Amino acid sequence: MTTELTPKQEMFAQKYVELGNASEAYRQSYDVGENTKNEAVWVNASKELSKTKVSLRVFELQKAAQLRNDVTVDSITAELDEARLLAKTEKQPSAMVSASTVKAKMHGLIVDRKDHSSKDGSMSPKGSEPDLSSMTAEELDEYERLTEAANELISSTKGD
Repeated sequence: MTTELTPKQEMFAQKYVELGNASEAYRQSYDVGENTKNEAVWVNASKELSKTKVSLRVFELQKAAQLRNDVTVDSITAELDEARLLAKTEKQPSAMVSASTVKAKMHGLIVDRKDHSSKDGSMSPKGSEPDLSSMTAEELDEYERLTEAANELISSTKGD
């Protein structure tokens, strides 16, 4: 926190970021009577937001919330790549398999399927998922390379 706020100002800033409504944040942070007119709440909430130290704190809280919620497929993919590389360095093939499997599932290359086959087997699903647990580190590397190439190909053809 860059500046010191009163406890009520701090609560107001936090409630404003949480709720996105200055009036409601003011009502929950200050002693507002039941008979207080909405106009008075609006004016007081606006005055609070116009105070430099309060608006700076709101900005800080908004930035922190943005960073916490800035999770994308790309950011998770990067984390999984890092985890897989660490597992490879530490010679932990099961961790490599786990990171590769999660990444492949996240990119839609492996999907959990339910058995919808008929009793006589005439409607059995075709194809199967690769067994990553029996692959060597080199095979996992190649699998990773091929899945990334397939992903790029799928992405490039989606616009056509």
